[in-house]
Amino acid sequence: MSAEQGGRENEAVAAEERTEGPAEARPEPKKRGVGRPRRIGPDAIVGVARRILREEGVEALSMRRVAKEVGATPMALYHHVRDKDELLMLALEGTAATLPRPELPADPRERMVAVAVHMHAVLEELPWVVEVLRLGGLTDRGALWMVEELVGAGIACGLTPEEAVHAYATLWHCVYGSLVYRRAVARRAAGPDRERYFPGMLSGADAGELPHLTALADRWTELTASYDVGVQLRAVVDGLLGPRGGRPSPAPFP
Repeated sequence: MSAEQGGRENEAVAAEERTEGPAEARPEPKKRGVGRPRRIGPDAIVGVARRILREEGVEALSMRRVAKEVGATPMALYHHVRDKDELLMLALEGTAATLPRPELPADPRERMVAVAVHMHAVLEELPWVVEVLRLGGLTDRGALWMVEELVGAGIACGLTPEEAVHAYATLWHCVYGSLVYRRAVARRAAGPDRERYFPGMLSGADAGELPHLTALADRWTELTASYDVGVQLRAVVDGLLGPRGGRPSPAPFP
């Protein structure tokens, strides 16, 4: 060691003693772990949260689980995210921007149908988003263009602003309800022997009270398999608009 290096080291020790007291009075310093603690950022947190939501659903997501997977403590995670609700919002934000927007027809009636069908198709590919939306109060700002288009098309077809908002709500309820029902059917199919569901729960004894359902019970699966959400959403749009907005829709949306 050179004299210059030794002098600097002595000065550092003296400065340390001036601020912390004599060496024998100072507590023994804690041993540092090897390497630096892993730094985490919002992108890593959101990426892990989306993966858990996509693969396992909302119930599997927790602050503790995400912290463990990014290699941090739950307390460290709270420096970036306030709570699970905010984590869900962050996971939701930007999702719509990753999906291409369809070319929309100029005719407002056709545009309403096209947007409603697109909304259904997008959410069918992202079932975890449907689960998040079920919690209420959360939305992706990037998806609001669909709401804007539906309300605007309704007004262009002659609806009042209030009627146009109600028309959007009806279409959303149809889309959301269809997706929730499909998930329920898939869950039922995964455990068919657990419980008796409709229409299997019906028997000849129900014919007096439920004649149509009992008669169709054997064909129910076949009949529901032919359900076309595009056709039904078009029928809903035609019902909402009635004679307003020009002609009724000529054919099912492809």
